[in-house]
Amino acid sequence: MAKVTRTPLISGNWKMHHNHFEAISTIQKLAYLLHKEDTDAVDVSVHPPFTDLRSVQTVLEADDVPIALGAQHCHWEEKGAFTGEVSPAFLAKLNVSYVIVGHSERRELFGETDEMVNTKAKAILKWGMTPIVCCGETLEEREAGSTEDKVGGQIRAGLAGIAAEQVAGLVLAYEPIWAIGTGRTASAEDAQAVCAYVRSVVAEVAGADAAASVRIQYGGSVKAANAPELMAQPDIDGALVGGAALVAEDFAGIVQFRSA
Repeated sequence: MAKVTRTPLISGNWKMHHNHFEAISTIQKLAYLLHKEDTDAVDVSVHPPFTDLRSVQTVLEADDVPIALGAQHCHWEEKGAFTGEVSPAFLAKLNVSYVIVGHSERRELFGETDEMVNTKAKAILKWGMTPIVCCGETLEEREAGSTEDKVGGQIRAGLAGIAAEQVAGLVLAYEPIWAIGTGRTASAEDAQAVCAYVRSVVAEVAGADAAASVRIQYGGSVKAANAPELMAQPDIDGALVGGAALVAEDFAGIVQFRSA
């Protein structure tokens, strides 16, 4: 099966790492390491902690760095009595382009449900940003043969009530929980199989055109060494990178997978 042309999106999720001084330094290093041919061929986003967003935005815009600003999470309400939460309206004012929704850590550690993921995705779209909607199974679910049940259920619930033309512009991220931060990575063939299944679920939910257009990332111990093989798969359109995104040289190596 030939790979349909979809511009890859390589996203760096910094999780709860880097204060704003470290964030500025990392962006400046990335700006030096990445070349025009890299950012012409691949879309790049970084997702720092909330306290870093304004600092990173300032550097990206002041130096005209072709990297999109992303956030790791948001609430679904525009405003209200939600202490500790961040409104999608606030993120939009910072020119955030992408917001991660339903990351496995949010689901597993903070009880984020499929319904919450769906509500957040709609709110993000309302404010002109693009959700990166995550899905993935645990090791126990994988070994029980229920990967498709888990992942398919998350995708169907996450996309419920979203118009097909909006689904076409989304980013979905398959991030097997058993591969996050463990050093274990799904083989390229296994990752491709699940990403292809995700695309088939999108076709079921939103139609063939949306399925052909939606970008599907793989996340789970992605490194410069395995990025080329993963990115060569027909249904893998990018990477949601965790630990390797914290070091500018490592993340740049993943972005530059074409020359690896």
